[in-house]
Amino acid sequence: MIDFLLEYGLFLAKSATIVVAFLVVLAALFGAVREARHQAPERLEIEPLNTRFERMRDTLEGELLDESALKSLDKRRRKAKKGERKNASVRPRVYVLDFDGDLEASAVSQLREEITALLQVLQKGDEVLLRLESEGGLVHAYGLAASQLKRLRDRQFRLTVCVDKVAASGGYLMACVADTILAAPFAILGSIGVVAQVPNVHRLLKKHDVDIELHTAGAHKRTLTMLGENTDAGREKFREELEDTHKLFKQFVIEHRPQVAIDKVATGEHWFGTRALSIKLVDDLKTSDDYLLDRASTSELYAVRYRRKKPLAERLHFSLLKLMTGFSSGPMTVQRQQFML
Repeated sequence: MIDFLLEYGLFLAKSATIVVAFLVVLAALFGAVREARHQAPERLEIEPLNTRFERMRDTLEGELLDESALKSLDKRRRKAKKGERKNASVRPRVYVLDFDGDLEASAVSQLREEITALLQVLQKGDEVLLRLESEGGLVHAYGLAASQLKRLRDRQFRLTVCVDKVAASGGYLMACVADTILAAPFAILGSIGVVAQVPNVHRLLKKHDVDIELHTAGAHKRTLTMLGENTDAGREKFREELEDTHKLFKQFVIEHRPQVAIDKVATGEHWFGTRALSIKLVDDLKTSDDYLLDRASTSELYAVRYRRKKPLAERLHFSLLKLMTGFSSGPMTVQRQQFML
């Protein structure tokens, strides 16, 4: 009888534990759903980076130093901060933005909101730092992204671009707008060129007696086509448009970086950071981490992020796009079907 009661008691305890755990998980899920419902569809997040750096430093010092050394260090820092407050001069601010580019430069929707917000608070002496990563993509999309950065330059606010990995083609179109371009030694830069690729299955269709009719109004409404028969005149016009896009790209680089020998660098090639410095595609070799750490001693650093709650359909589309394209091919892309300018 006692054994039965013990076993029954253990069974009840296990059952109660399972029920309580299930209720806790359920409550957490309901809480998350409630929070998501009440969360604004869009918001601007600000993170003080000086505080973050100090917290990391304090954590390490707490582990490495003894109590006496910590007290002495804390006393010196308090005294230094008191002196700073006495000679209070407003420290300049550095606002840190991130641009992680894909084929469609979809991050431009975030960038334009961040810059619109900053233009309302930026003061003389402030700086915007963009950590840029992109292999390029659609010309019109990256043209818009570069125009967003130009809004800062047009109002005489200092813009610095840091490239830790890659800013090629459309990515470099954005980077060249900056007052200063910094790059890690093995970051990839350049690829000032345009490429177009249009598959054509006309002969296959003809072999199977499939006719394609294409009607246009306007001599150059459609130069090359995927399904119809392409002509030499169409190919010539297509190449002409390609060359014109390349000229626009080069003019944009010349306008913002006149120190660059454009005929030497606008060949579609890319260079690593060390080589890019020697041909003046960048101004200095330095990672964004080092630059921010240096500026932390003289400036107030703030990471700025615009967040928008994306609909489920948009999130699925973006995931599928990334899966299909992977990293976009380096050079800027033009297709006549959608004319990606």
